[in-house]
Amino acid sequence: MKYIAMLKEGDRVGDIYLCKHKQSAVTKNGKAYENVILQDKTGTIDAKIWEPNSNGIEEFEAMDYVDVVGDVNNFQGTLQLSIKRVRRASEGEYDPVDYLPVSEKDIDGMYRELTDILNTVENPYLSQLIGMYFRGNEAFERAFKFHSAAKAVHHGFVGGLLEHTLGVLRLCDFYAGQYPDLNRDLLLTAAAFHDIGKMKELSVFPENDYTDDGQLLGHIFMGAELVRAGIRRIPNFPKRLGSELCHCILAHHGELEFGSPKKPALIEAVALYMADNTDAKMESFHEVLKGAGDNSGWLGFNRLFDSNLRKSSR
Repeated sequence: MKYIAMLKEGDRVGDIYLCKHKQSAVTKNGKAYENVILQDKTGTIDAKIWEPNSNGIEEFEAMDYVDVVGDVNNFQGTLQLSIKRVRRASEGEYDPVDYLPVSEKDIDGMYRELTDILNTVENPYLSQLIGMYFRGNEAFERAFKFHSAAKAVHHGFVGGLLEHTLGVLRLCDFYAGQYPDLNRDLLLTAAAFHDIGKMKELSVFPENDYTDDGQLLGHIFMGAELVRAGIRRIPNFPKRLGSELCHCILAHHGELEFGSPKKPALIEAVALYMADNTDAKMESFHEVLKGAGDNSGWLGFNRLFDSNLRKSSR
């Protein structure tokens, strides 16, 4: 199989890919065509079916695995695939693992490190809450390891939620050693749970798209709701501690315009917001640099960073 990241202008493609998106469109001349986005574990490519009614163009839908024949062109500096023939692939013709973006890091190793750090939380109520999800809960562990942290933007791959959570947890652990005012147990627990609502906000792969509740409620509210449900199952969980933990989750985007229902009112909430923002931004920049390949020049304007980006010298 020739992966999307290996494609170059002039290539002739004849492989199976996941159809991530399909939409009918019309040119300025009134001619019908199809917009298609194809995906494998190395990335995506924009594709067009310019003759949707021609022989060799069979019926398929988004989320189907499709056997594609076409030519790779360069359109305004971006690779684009012109599809000549396409059919829906049958089970057994493909391995789904080849089509899902996966963390570059060891998923099992990351989970062990995550739980090792969380095992240092001393508060008995917070430790019990952590154990309810992160220790011995095989269904939760399996789902948490597989989930992404975003549809796009950052950590939008299998293991992304775990990788991002661990990154935030490491930073918070460092902060706790640097700034004595921080309640380490509260901060680490908040870091572990801060994005837990994304398991309900986003559907599992290969869709990895917003659910109805994700659109209507969002992961911050659903994460706080999940934590409060866990707290209610622990006898005599201190009310103030529970409110402080939920506040950290509700405030972890830092600003109301960034989706937080509350602005940080606790020092732990400020630390969590900083750690979350740092890890997300660093991964987003990493993905820009990775996508640039060997290009050492200016990479163009990036809306997330509101700046024209470039690799630093080596």
